[in-house]
Amino acid sequence: MKDLTHTDKQGKAVMVDVGDKDIQTRIAKAQGHIRLNPETIILIHKNQLKKGDVMAVARIAGINAAKETGTLIPLCHNIALENIRVDLTIDTSGIAAESEIRCTGKTGVEMEALTAVSIALLTVYDMCKAVDKNMVIDKIELTEKLKK
Repeated sequence: MKDLTHTDKQGKAVMVDVGDKDIQTRIAKAQGHIRLNPETIILIHKNQLKKGDVMAVARIAGINAAKETGTLIPLCHNIALENIRVDLTIDTSGIAAESEIRCTGKTGVEMEALTAVSIALLTVYDMCKAVDKNMVIDKIELTEKLKK
């Protein structure tokens, strides 16, 4: 097992020092899914939920979440993000969310990609909770991490 990167020699939580790392293009992708009742999927598809356009609001929430990751997760660095893509797709069992985040910097954007997907799906949950009591968010995972 590798040593933990966010602890010092005494085991105290610390932010990783990235000062000596090379500046590189960094890309991360993540995905997740929310299971919905068939009736809820129809309401979303027809844009008939009282809270508004679920897909648009969730996409914007995911983008905003990626930008705020350093504030939300205590030991994450604040990163100047160059591109944030959040896509939501209705499927037969609910909504799939995917994100791709890119920056040029000294540390990766995995947490930003995961945060974008998580918050996009939580936004779907929030917007649908009045009509669907059986929603389940699952399968949130990092799918790709690149350095160039």
